[in-house]
Amino acid sequence: METEHAPPGIDPNIPSPARIYDYLLGGKDNFAADRAAAEKLLELTPNAREGVRINRRFLSRAVRFLAGTGIRQFLDIGAGLPTQENVHQVAQRVAPDSRVVYVDNDPIVLAHGRALLAENERTIVVQGDLRKPEDILSDPEVTGLLDFDRPVGLLLVAVLHFIPDHDEVGRILATLRGRLAPGSGVVISHLSYGDLDEDRIREGREIYKNSTAGAVMPRTREQIVRFFDGFEVVEPGVVPTDQWRPEEDGEPVLPPLPGVDGYSGVGLLR
Repeated sequence: METEHAPPGIDPNIPSPARIYDYLLGGKDNFAADRAAAEKLLELTPNAREGVRINRRFLSRAVRFLAGTGIRQFLDIGAGLPTQENVHQVAQRVAPDSRVVYVDNDPIVLAHGRALLAENERTIVVQGDLRKPEDILSDPEVTGLLDFDRPVGLLLVAVLHFIPDHDEVGRILATLRGRLAPGSGVVISHLSYGDLDEDRIREGREIYKNSTAGAVMPRTREQIVRFFDGFEVVEPGVVPTDQWRPEEDGEPVLPPLPGVDGYSGVGLLR
């Protein structure tokens, strides 16, 4: 993506997590600053590309699982740029009547998503900030497509680690959980510390401090498990991301990769 094509209000010199992620996945919707930030991450964690692929595969498996429980509505907050095997594609393959709302605060995500989904009446992209869950839940576009009196699959994939305050994450989750009907589900994947030493963790935080996210906070498994409070965590629990229900005919489960560490899980609201 060329600098001169940056939409109004976008500073292409400030990297965005969504566009860094896009670059690591092999996408083209990114600027030089995003690529430079991603390359710095790769210097710190050379397996970062495989890490984002692992995360993406988990998302697909989790959506298929929730669809298998009968959930036909999905709210994906911090959705990122469209890529392969997007939530609506996975869900609507299982059940064509599935409805999907993508939420993101990156204008480029909004522009690309809306262009891609212009003819899909059951899927929309709206602007929203995870830090303001009340605004998302009351957005007329969101409530016009999703019926919160029926089960919803809430997707918080690779996004909570951009909120450094543990108490704020708890408040956000409590607000979202309080609006969900019984039978709903939550999907969470979260960055952890792994084998990174303090210097590399500090350098990684600096990269995201200088991005539109403003911060990143890896957390321990114990801290991530607490984000499922109020939900019944399904087997195999909160585990390393590629160990969550791997598919026999899918990608093989890899041995732990240096510099790649995260925990993921799915919970159901009874």
